[in-house]
Amino acid sequence: MVTTYVDWNNARVKLSWQEEDQLPPRELISSVHGFCFLEDKVLLVNLNHRGWDMTGGHIEAGESVEDCFKRETMEEACVSGNCTLLGSIIVDHSENSQWNDKSPYPQVGFQVFYRMDITEVLDFEARYESTERIFVNQNQVREYYHDWHELYEHILMYAANKK
Repeated sequence: MVTTYVDWNNARVKLSWQEEDQLPPRELISSVHGFCFLEDKVLLVNLNHRGWDMTGGHIEAGESVEDCFKRETMEEACVSGNCTLLGSIIVDHSENSQWNDKSPYPQVGFQVFYRMDITEVLDFEARYESTERIFVNQNQVREYYHDWHELYEHILMYAANKK
C-alpha cells in the first residue's frame, strides 16, 4: 500500500492507495476520478479555479459509481469510453485537527479511481467547470497537474499498465 500525507486547507490528511476489484461502501465514497487514455496519450482538463486535472467528481442521487465517472468525463472533456475499476484512495482525516462530525466528508472515506479507454472524442464545449482539454504523454502529466504527488504517480502507472 502506497501512503502519503497532503495539506488540504491547512489540514494534514493521510492518503493511501488500495488496488481492488470491488467498490468500497457507497456511503463512504466522497468522489470518483480517473485517468483517460487515447492511444498512448492521457487526457487532462483545465478546471476553473484548480488548473489542469483528471476528470471526476461527485456521485448524484441514483447514479452508479461508474456512471458518475462517465458523466463527469463527458461533461468536463466531451469524451466517452470503456471503464475499468482500478481501486481507491483511502482518505483518512484521523490526524486532521479541523475534521469534526459536521464535516462534509467521512473521517475515513474513499476516492474511487477508474481507467477509461476513450472510444469517442466529441468537439470540446466548455459548458461545465472545464475550460479546455489536452492529450499529453504519460510522462508529461506531472508537468501540467496542479497538485501532483507520489500517490497520483503510482495510480497513473498502475492505470497505464492495466490495459
